Amino acid sequence: MAPPSFIIIAIDGGAASGKSSSSRILADRFNLLHVDTGSFYRQITCELLGRKVSPADIFSLTAALPRLKLSTQLNGRSAQMLIDGRPATDEIRSQYVNENVSHYAAVPVVRQALLAYQRGQIGVAQEHDFRGLVMEGRDIGSVIFPQADFRFYLHADPTERAKRRAQEGQQDSIAERDRLDSSRKTSPLTCPEGAIDIDSTHLTLEQVVAQMSAAIATKLSPL
Repeated sequence: MAPPSFIIIAIDGGAASGKSSSSRILADRFNLLHVDTGSFYRQITCELLGRKVSPADIFSLTAALPRLKLSTQLNGRSAQMLIDGRPATDEIRSQYVNENVSHYAAVPVVRQALLAYQRGQIGVAQEHDFRGLVMEGRDIGSVIFPQADFRFYLHADPTERAKRRAQEGQQDSIAERDRLDSSRKTSPLTCPEGAIDIDSTHLTLEQVVAQMSAAIATKLSPL
């Protein structure tokens, strides 16, 4: 595990709740390694779709996943996953991946395949002299790092989140992904007990980050 001086921040929430934007700002403000686990699931989904491995085909999934060599490279303060030495492409943000990622993410063997890799980002952060780690996703505070120094849960009205996606030029089935992610049996999207719950519907990004920063600054001073 990480030494006492190393800070771990978990940020969970649904699509377009503000996780990525706030995580990146916090990474810059406190010199943390930013880890977007949603992009990991998107990348795995894209890879498996390309290999024509269906999320319903557990036998093929179980055979394919151990063969994927996962490693990490840095892009500024963000961790970027490599599969067999290849980084993600823009395709992971495509509508096709949006429509499929929750189905793959609901499969226990897929989540198990990424568990150790996600936790291993602590080592990547320490190796590159970051002061801590800010990891975003849907089960970070509940499963990946339940003992994180700070756990936040962001949520917003589905209509507002859909509007945010549209402003980004993306199409995303917000309500359907929420339903799938929240109802899956393994590591469902939920607000972890004791997490700081922030409704970002009527807040600016700066206001969301300010709430988070105030809590984090009790243990780690900004740069």
